[in-house]
Amino acid sequence: MDKAVAPLGRREKRKLEIRSRIEDAAYRLFQQQGIENTSIEQICVEADVARRTFYGHFANKHALLGGLGISRLYNQSEPMLRLLMANHHSTRARLEAMIDYIASNFASFGEIDRQLVLIAPSIFAENAEQQREIGNSALASFTHLIAAGVKLGDVRTEFSAEILAAMVVGTLNMLTTSWAMNSDYPIFTNLEEARGMFEALICKDRA
Repeated sequence: MDKAVAPLGRREKRKLEIRSRIEDAAYRLFQQQGIENTSIEQICVEADVARRTFYGHFANKHALLGGLGISRLYNQSEPMLRLLMANHHSTRARLEAMIDYIASNFASFGEIDRQLVLIAPSIFAENAEQQREIGNSALASFTHLIAAGVKLGDVRTEFSAEILAAMVVGTLNMLTTSWAMNSDYPIFTNLEEARGMFEALICKDRA
């Protein structure tokens, strides 16, 4: 059974809205003029916040970059899986849609996103608890998808849902890091190979 999530209070919602506004403004400026040429002052003007408000959320620009990388690239598994579960009714269809969703994201990513992927782990290193929370969230989301497939009867049962979920998460993380480190990395070809591997290892053969 899924755990009930307590609704956010007004103050917490406001903090999240301001943090998101800062991150969105920073991302726009980074795209337009590059990370090095973007100052905290410019980000504050773009986000319409005071400098003290910025520093209430981020210690410096490096912390902002790490937070932006985490929110844009590492915090997406749970909302993505909710969407897949709601819109598709077989495990194979959910995995197909997942790869399509990820490929669509990569098609829109640019050099800024590569840098964010590489910077985010340094923020994880400073906050092991956050790293555990994000990792556990991704594993829990994929475990839920696969366990739901077991109930549907369309998932292979040679391996546990937890091990299969770890395989999916590990593969996607490896592909993302490889893409970030090498601009010539064939991300779309490898996503297609991952699609075939996931379906072969997770889904029962079509009747």
